[in-house]
Amino acid sequence: MHACVVHGAGDLRVEERPYDGPAAGEIAVAVALGGICGSDLHYYHRGRVGDFAVSEPMVLGHEVVGHVAALGPGVEGPDVPAVGAPVAIHPATPCGVCPECARGMRNVCAHTRYLGSAAHTPHVQGGFAQRLGVPAGQVRELPPGLDLRRAVLAEPLAVALHAVRRAGDVRGKRVLVAGAGPIGCLVVAALRHAGAAEVVVSDLHEEPLRIATEVGATATVRADRPGDPNWAGVFDVAVEASGAPAGLRSCVERARRGGIVVMLGLLPPGEIGLLGNVAVTRELELRGSFRFDTEFDEALSLLAQGLPVDPVVTHTFPLERSALAFETARDRTVASKVLLDLTGRA
Repeated sequence: MHACVVHGAGDLRVEERPYDGPAAGEIAVAVALGGICGSDLHYYHRGRVGDFAVSEPMVLGHEVVGHVAALGPGVEGPDVPAVGAPVAIHPATPCGVCPECARGMRNVCAHTRYLGSAAHTPHVQGGFAQRLGVPAGQVRELPPGLDLRRAVLAEPLAVALHAVRRAGDVRGKRVLVAGAGPIGCLVVAALRHAGAAEVVVSDLHEEPLRIATEVGATATVRADRPGDPNWAGVFDVAVEASGAPAGLRSCVERARRGGIVVMLGLLPPGEIGLLGNVAVTRELELRGSFRFDTEFDEALSLLAQGLPVDPVVTHTFPLERSALAFETARDRTVASKVLLDLTGRA
């Protein structure tokens, strides 16, 4: 089989790798599509995501869907998808025994193994491979009528749903989303589904803002135009989805007194400036949001129901053109979610 492998900053290769079939308790998936995430881009361009640095070759990718290729020893039962069934893969394997797992916070389990992550050494190999074996409990058969091209958005949509859940009840509220990348746009769709009355989205580029409007934003604003009238007023909730310190500043500056700021985007490593006195004197609540847990199944259900997110997917490239796919995904003036098609031979 072939896979998309990062060896360090700027060093991305399509390589042949062995695969011997599923181990006991695993399901082998023939991966069809994989979405390039912001973390994949960081691993490729910077060799790291936040504090997680690449120290050995690693298959990228954690947003993957495909078909069941084989069942490993011991995988049986009425809920096990049959060979050939279309499936999505939940990319996280939490430990299940730590205090966080016991409190229902499996998404922040320190011992989680996550597809395509350098958080631990050896790294967890990812899903941009033509065959992938994962624990059976992480494989979800797709709801009837949900095609693979929509299902591949389940993982980033789950991230967005978790962020909205961290914001609390948003019904009837005015919300700012800083950053109109794929995650930011999916946050918009999730907010509108949850009943937010107004969702204003900021970004530096016109194309992401256009996509944000298509998925439900009630207004958009250029982040580099402080005089834009859509900045007027304050926000009940602000979601920082850009991963940029300037985005966090906008959220803190524009949240109402007693408001909530959800920190979703991964910021640069180390310390960053924060308007601490503003947070104190306005009694803002700053809430982190990291990955997701049960929201993955909710995401699949919403996608099957027709949640309007199709404009987020803008490009698809075959596996052998992975380098071009990554360069395209990096250009936010033209691309949002970029997919790799792994069905052919590289």
